[in-house]
Amino acid sequence: MLGRTHAATGWCAGLALAPLLGAHTLPQAVVVATVTAGSALLPDLDHGSSRASRFVGPLTGLLSALAQGASRGLYQLTKGPRDEPVSGEHRHATHTLAFAALLGWWINWATGSMGTWAVGAVLAVAALLAVDALGDWVLAAAAFVALLWLANGNPEHELAAVAGWIGWAVAAGCLVHCLGDALTLSGCPFLWPIPIAGETWYEIRPPRLLRFRTGGPVEQFLVLPACTVAGVLLLPGVWPMLLDLTDH
Repeated sequence: MLGRTHAATGWCAGLALAPLLGAHTLPQAVVVATVTAGSALLPDLDHGSSRASRFVGPLTGLLSALAQGASRGLYQLTKGPRDEPVSGEHRHATHTLAFAALLGWWINWATGSMGTWAVGAVLAVAALLAVDALGDWVLAAAAFVALLWLANGNPEHELAAVAGWIGWAVAAGCLVHCLGDALTLSGCPFLWPIPIAGETWYEIRPPRLLRFRTGGPVEQFLVLPACTVAGVLLLPGVWPMLLDLTDH
């Protein structure tokens, strides 16, 4: 999937996840969706030309090189007898449920240990990644939430509340990325290290008729528009409002 589509599916997943995290109001749901949208780009740090890898120039470029090296090493150490003779860089270590869970756990630990400034840092990175992929309207939404927090007079309290779930939102974004890549022609080995058919890195994917090419017509003209519509309908209050309009 393209970075924009990953971020769009992450946004939708965040809005669906928000009520489960106790985020029932529109501003709270926007915060969750922004985190999942930005986090849905993180697995592609294993690709040198991805949005996440180019995000902060040399800094994220270095993170990308480290991610590629770690993924390559992990693949060589854990590949099964029937795994393909590939480098093991892109769509391997960072494209797994294990990576999503580990990153989410680490962020929950870090934000819980370091305080609200760490929560703010994670929110800022996620928001800027989402803006880079989806456009300035995400920045406007984030600014709206920040102004509401300031108007309420206790932004630190709001950040402390976010600390309770932000790691889960990051993990959800990474997992949505993997599920999206699983729908493409190549599939995604997100169940590593579970061995399947002699492969430790078995590419999970649906039947070929249900898969599409990354950046192809299905993604551009079906998946992305569907995510755009869903991203609006899933906002708190929008669907009930539409139902009320149809009743009249």
